Amino acid sequence: MSARPTTARPTTAGTGTAGTTARTTTARTTTGRFTFADWREEPIGAAGPGSTPRLARSTVVNAFAGGIEAAATSAAYTITYTGEGTGSYTGLELLSGAVDGRAGAFVLEQRGTFDGDGTRCTFEVVAGSGSGELAGLSGSGAFTYRHGDTSVAYEFGYTVG
Repeated sequence: MSARPTTARPTTAGTGTAGTTARTTTARTTTGRFTFADWREEPIGAAGPGSTPRLARSTVVNAFAGGIEAAATSAAYTITYTGEGTGSYTGLELLSGAVDGRAGAFVLEQRGTFDGDGTRCTFEVVAGSGSGELAGLSGSGAFTYRHGDTSVAYEFGYTVG
């Protein structure tokens, strides 16, 4: 899926005094899809399989295409199972690649819930984590995964300062 950048409100940074240049940042929205390349999960604590509540941790590799291009991310999640196939999770994901053609790396902080229908997640760029052409990146987004989907659509609103 190709990226769909949308220009929103431009903002100006800098003082505009002699010797400095004002910098304009534009809020954008981009879309794409990602796939799970690898998922490894292990239980945490003493609760046995099938008992609730229980905790688990997982390491995941995802591949992003579209507005975000990242061939192999590194993600780590802590999962709370509150019932059979239901619960919530939090995690961090390191993406190295590009956003709408700007190369660099950044980290997303994620919070989500899951049940028999699928997974809903919101995510936000960790402040200060952008590097390369993504230095100063800020933004947030979301996705919904439905069981059986082979890839997941995402939407990401961002600015690069």
